[in-house]
Amino acid sequence: MKATIKATVSPASRYGEIETLVRARYPLLYVVSWEEGRVLKEVSEIGDRLGKDVFTWSINSGILPFKAGMDLTPEARKGTKDPLMALRHVMQESTPSIFVFKDFHRHIREAPLTRGLRDLAEQLRSSYSSVILLSPAVEIPSELEKDVTLVDYALPARQEIRDLLNDIAQDVRDNPNLEVDLSNGAQEAMINAAIGLTLNEAENVFAKTLVSTGRLTGQEVPLIFSEKKQIVRKTGLLEYVTIREDIHNVGGLDRLKGWVHQRRLAFGREARQFGLPVPKGMLILGVQGCGKSMCAKAVPNLWQVPLLRLDMGQLFGSLVGSSEQNVRRAIQLAESVQPVVLWIDEIDKGFSGLDSSSFSDAGTTSRVFATILTWLQEKTSGVFVIATANNVEVLPPELLRKGRFDEIFFVDLPTPEERASIFAIHLEKRKRPAKNFRIEPLVEASEGFSGSEIEQAVISALFDAFTEKTDISTDCILHSLQETVPLSRLMEREITHRREWAKGRTRPAT
Repeated sequence: MKATIKATVSPASRYGEIETLVRARYPLLYVVSWEEGRVLKEVSEIGDRLGKDVFTWSINSGILPFKAGMDLTPEARKGTKDPLMALRHVMQESTPSIFVFKDFHRHIREAPLTRGLRDLAEQLRSSYSSVILLSPAVEIPSELEKDVTLVDYALPARQEIRDLLNDIAQDVRDNPNLEVDLSNGAQEAMINAAIGLTLNEAENVFAKTLVSTGRLTGQEVPLIFSEKKQIVRKTGLLEYVTIREDIHNVGGLDRLKGWVHQRRLAFGREARQFGLPVPKGMLILGVQGCGKSMCAKAVPNLWQVPLLRLDMGQLFGSLVGSSEQNVRRAIQLAESVQPVVLWIDEIDKGFSGLDSSSFSDAGTTSRVFATILTWLQEKTSGVFVIATANNVEVLPPELLRKGRFDEIFFVDLPTPEERASIFAIHLEKRKRPAKNFRIEPLVEASEGFSGSEIEQAVISALFDAFTEKTDISTDCILHSLQETVPLSRLMEREITHRREWAKGRTRPAT
């Protein structure tokens, strides 16, 4: 019977996903969303089109009839606050209906309710009713995996946010104390900034902007971005990094910087019309302290997009299944604030135990890694991933092959020309003109030094000069260099091996 219905309904493109599944008589839908209002409005419209009554359930009110825009509070069905009694009530309902259970994930793992949902699913297959479990979190017991259909409810589309913005502009147009200007690209800029917010969040941030500034124009776009920063901070999975690095403060690495500059406009509409795909990302390998993290921080500053940092350690939770859910939440969060740069720092440490995962952590690391790999391969969103790694040998071959990243760069120890540039950058950064120093002897004395080691030599010389109540000089920096043993000498065998491995396998950043 179910196959016959699927064959006779109109194509799914005519309907939203929820309506398609309701028409196909899927018994149990699990809709993942924070936006109860949006979901209930859509379900109410589906009920009107299909001639089905719509009911809602919560632990506080029990089962209630639902109608969008209803003024009077309806009377709840007696005794249905109890979750098990509510399921029994659904079984007894003979009228074609849609029941929306709010936050049922809090109860779904209780044995009587798990069994009750399985029994309900079996009965609903021969009826014209559907049950929707509406929740912001995914909790599906293994017993229900074959009975429940998971639906990720999309965040508001551009048109929904545009309609909201226009409604707000219409509401305040007669207020002389408020200025709303949606012309000259301001509306599109505000919509771009609000993409990734729920409708309630977007409405709140637009109202907050009007209250705090008295205006809603293109100049207030940074305030809208601040709301996204709040969303990221609440989850704890991603860190919203304040960008201070400038690409011009990165010494050398001309090939890498040229590649980044070339893709600066690749996220725009013109690039899509030209036929260019959205850039996926780049993997930066190399010697410690040679500028990998600095590049990751400088790219979003150049592109004028936010920077999110993914801490691999935060993904792994103590509960079974929580690590995989954390990965999905982190990915969804990153995609909700696109265009954005997602920085996965020291990805080699996150997957260092991959080979023994099936024995040490019941395969959690392997499943997390597989989820990330699949997303890197298939993603079409405006999330540009920058992954950095020191120990390339622990990275699995699947991560290094083309298709996961657009390019793999190797950042080597700086050349003499790059060391001269690095010295100049760090001296100018501390308000000491580079022309007042003898750069050539500094370059010769810093053979084998990384960029961070050069910076620390300058800082050490500043401390010495400050203690002696004099100013920093070339000799002072030379003394600091002579007292420093660079990592390339301390770990000569390992560093040399990494540099040899990179030849022919990666693209030199210099």
